[in-house]
Amino acid sequence: MYDVAIIGGGPAGLTAGIYAARAKLKSVLIERGMTGGLAATTEFIENYPGFSEGIGGPELMSRMEAQARRFGLEILNSNVEDLKKDNLNFIVKTEDAEIKTRTVIVATGAQPQRLNVRGEETFHGRGVSYCATCDGAFFKDKRVAVVGGGDAAVEEAMFLTKFATRVFIIHRRGELRATKIVQERARQNPRIEFIWHSVVDEIMGKETVTGVRIKDVRTGQTSELPVDGVFIYIGYSPNSSIVKELVKLDEWGYILTDANMQTSCPGLFAAGDVRQKSLRQVVTAVADGAIAAVSAEKYLEHNR
Repeated sequence: MYDVAIIGGGPAGLTAGIYAARAKLKSVLIERGMTGGLAATTEFIENYPGFSEGIGGPELMSRMEAQARRFGLEILNSNVEDLKKDNLNFIVKTEDAEIKTRTVIVATGAQPQRLNVRGEETFHGRGVSYCATCDGAFFKDKRVAVVGGGDAAVEEAMFLTKFATRVFIIHRRGELRATKIVQERARQNPRIEFIWHSVVDEIMGKETVTGVRIKDVRTGQTSELPVDGVFIYIGYSPNSSIVKELVKLDEWGYILTDANMQTSCPGLFAAGDVRQKSLRQVVTAVADGAIAAVSAEKYLEHNR
């Protein structure tokens, strides 16, 4: 019997583990792959407080894991197949065992939706990005393409104009889906150029991205656009299927929580990118994880 079971080993899960283990709660973190989540796949993180020169994503996550283990967090590498509530307790079924726990913190994150075109996977981290806030500074005085037409795509395109000399917004429709005020700001920005009725057919490059092949969805005609980076904003997919029968989700599948990370299911908390929130960054994920662990501790105190 555990006090806390944490599902997911990214920044939110590891921070929850640090706080839970430090509070002397019997805690286990279950991660299906390597710890670190999406942050561990980011080559360099410049905006995490405390590292004035920046730090590699893998190194930062490795430090978080070491810190959690130092406080006594147990880490289990396994895939969670099912999660059920049995009276006041939860049963977490993994590939290898069934774990009984009094509380659960779901920190399973979200995955950027992929274009699924040639070159996308090859150049991931070498010109292909899903986070302008994270990687925009690497494209100073360069040309980049942003794929998408919603608020996130247009707002990130405007952010990229702080660094890039030219930002192309590639959108499959003839008008944006972003809110009007966001559209107006983008149209007034001299560094932004729109490419309408088009989709990315291929991301090209050698060591890094050198351009994209775009296709006009009306005519089928293709052309090449020289760029140094491609930022993809066609949406995220939260990894929330494991709890869809237990908690309330929003229309996109994100877990709804209150300010204490409590879900609609008592004793079940959510933290990080899997929950509905306005900003998905390492710094907000670790804050969520800390709050979730403290909230779980208080829940246990009141439900002895």
